[in-house]
Amino acid sequence: MKTTDFSSAIWRKSSHSGGNSGMCVEVAKGGAVIGVRDSKDPGAGHLAMDRAAFAGLVARAKAGALDL
Repeated sequence: MKTTDFSSAIWRKSSHSGGNSGMCVEVAKGGAVIGVRDSKDPGAGHLAMDRAAFAGLVARAKAGALDL
């Protein structure tokens, strides 16, 4: 399994993720992959996926197809 170093990555959070819902994630570019992590616990690690998988995840979330 290949790993991507996100230690110097710039993590971004959506401008729509305000309030106290506690359901915020951050994303960062890491070469050919996108990192996704919990903004409330960034030290817990991250998921890394290629751009196509990330686009599919975002599309499913927007469509309400995920139990979030």
